[in-house]
Amino acid sequence: METAMRNPTLPFHWILPSIWTRIWLLWLLAAALPARTATAAPFDPLQERPLQLDTRQPEIFVNPLNYSVLEDPSGTLTLHDVQQPRYAARFVPGSRIATNMEHPGSAYWLRLTVEAAGPQRQHWYLELFDSHINNIHFFPSAATEQGRIHTGADWPFTTRPHSYKNYLLRLPVNAGETHTYYLRLQSNSRTSFLSKMRTEQGMAEHFQTEYGLLGAFYGMLLIMLVYNFCLFFFTGEQTYLRYVLYVFSCSLVFLSEDGLGFQYLWPQHPWLNQVVEIGSAPLLLLTFGYYVRQFLDTPQRLPRFDRWLWAVVLLSVAALLLDALWWKTGMGMGLYLLPYGMLFFAALRVWQHGFRPARFILLAHSLVAVSVLFLILRKLGINTFTNTYTVYSMNAAFVVEVVVLSYALGSKMKAIQDATLKAQHRLVKQLRKKHDVQGQLVEQLRQNEELKDQLNSELENLVAQRTDELRRQSETIVVQNRELLQANGLLALQSAAIEKLNTDLQQDLQKAQTARVLSQEVDFGEFSQIYPDKEACLTYLADLKWAKGYQCRKCGHDNYCEGREPHSRRCTRCRYVESATAYTLLQKCKFSIVKAFYAVFLLHTHKGGYSAQELSRVLDLRRATCWSFSQKVTDAMRRQAAEHPTDDSWTHLLLDDTGTDTDDSGEEEVALSPPANRRTDKWPGKAKNTEKKVG
Repeated sequence: METAMRNPTLPFHWILPSIWTRIWLLWLLAAALPARTATAAPFDPLQERPLQLDTRQPEIFVNPLNYSVLEDPSGTLTLHDVQQPRYAARFVPGSRIATNMEHPGSAYWLRLTVEAAGPQRQHWYLELFDSHINNIHFFPSAATEQGRIHTGADWPFTTRPHSYKNYLLRLPVNAGETHTYYLRLQSNSRTSFLSKMRTEQGMAEHFQTEYGLLGAFYGMLLIMLVYNFCLFFFTGEQTYLRYVLYVFSCSLVFLSEDGLGFQYLWPQHPWLNQVVEIGSAPLLLLTFGYYVRQFLDTPQRLPRFDRWLWAVVLLSVAALLLDALWWKTGMGMGLYLLPYGMLFFAALRVWQHGFRPARFILLAHSLVAVSVLFLILRKLGINTFTNTYTVYSMNAAFVVEVVVLSYALGSKMKAIQDATLKAQHRLVKQLRKKHDVQGQLVEQLRQNEELKDQLNSELENLVAQRTDELRRQSETIVVQNRELLQANGLLALQSAAIEKLNTDLQQDLQKAQTARVLSQEVDFGEFSQIYPDKEACLTYLADLKWAKGYQCRKCGHDNYCEGREPHSRRCTRCRYVESATAYTLLQKCKFSIVKAFYAVFLLHTHKGGYSAQELSRVLDLRRATCWSFSQKVTDAMRRQAAEHPTDDSWTHLLLDDTGTDTDDSGEEEVALSPPANRRTDKWPGKAKNTEKKVG
């Protein structure tokens, strides 16, 4: 807790004007307590003074007069470098600088000299209060780097030499000797070198008290969190959930500031410690504003002010995040002043308007303000009120605050319940008046009931008569429906017979067209009815190509799956892909596959005597393309006549793969093109139109 009081990143340190002022005030505090530093040498601001160690004092505050600082912006200096005369002369006493670590990211070398006065019966430890320093290198020996300790907030908690929430470094001290120690510090935010020297006995007493109070503090926060979450679970009231979020964010702030979260909750995740450190303070402001607005009902009670209040809270949260991530001014906590002041003003206004639970918000703010006042007095060196209770007053104020806010929430719920009971009481009175009126209505209803019974009797007679008439009409309709069903049955039989005749006729017509296509010339329109598009052509070509089963051309495997392209097949063993047009007459065809089918059909029907010019006119293609394709089809026809003289089917020409060349993936390597030794403009019937590729 004491660490949380001294850490400059605590959310309520916006009261101090700047980090330079804080260091100046700490210097005044140290100067006001000369007995704790145990130094007797005359003051010399140009030279550091050794720190006198005496085991009779269990703890000694490290005064800025006892160490010197060297800033290394490049971060490349080593222990040997800083001991050279060139850099040793640049060390500046801590009393002459505004802050120890003014520039985030720079490396700072601290030289601390201690002098052991008399026999040292206990070991001495140096405690660094700021648990957020990213990198720490401690050199126990000024002569060598042997025994160097490397730890920091960027490293897992297990790298620390002692399992303690702050950095604890053991100093080897011999009686009657003067020792010089070097520390190399790096931090991503502005901070100061605040530390104490403690003996083993002093540490034991301090740790026992400190961890006991911290345990009670976090225990209270946990109790309030669980209690109010249970209330939300059972009642469903959103205000309890908002209060739970505020207590949770408050716990994250203290866990981050005093280092207990890094010690016990996420010791192996330094990145998470950085996230909590950056995000806990803005989250605290956001959840507190979210809770207070709901508790005070400012959207309904102060609608115009509420819009400005919420906008200021959101802008302050955004500014806090930007300052923590990029600006790094060290003044980010001053952004709490405006939103918290507006929230306090909103509570005051709502209380003046008659909302009594708002006084608890004012009380909670006042308690935190008193605890911050004690902190300011200690920083100014006024020790009149300094004791154990005031040192831990901020933690106690937060505990009291969450308790008071929880009680305020219960008071608000009780007020709402009382208002509900009053409304119910007024409602009961109104219901009694209505009951008297209803007694009068009952008598009127009884009379109406007698009239209704009389009318019902008359209506029943009329309904009986009408029912008889409807029954007779229904019998007549049933007879007519029976006759219609018989007629519909005959019509259904006739329709089925007609449909069968139409189906047979369509099949005969299709067979006739197919036979005509296979045996004689038809125009392109009739041919397109058999092969209307690319899909139909590829389907027919694939079925024709693999009619006897699939076998991989590369490994001979007979199992396949569908390839990426339509109707392609991929071997399941070697993943060789073969398209439907590969190893066929249509391989590398440059125009529509439907036109290619029709061209093969025409050339086969005319025994290869169909001219390229006429083929260009029919297919609307260039003469050169038609001439090249007709030569390919003619060669295939000659090979078919020589190899299969009895096979006269034009579709079998499509499977001719002589003269084609493919790569290992089944894709074509050579497209149909004019001979290399002839110019395109000398081809017969060169056409000006161009054509598209297949598909």
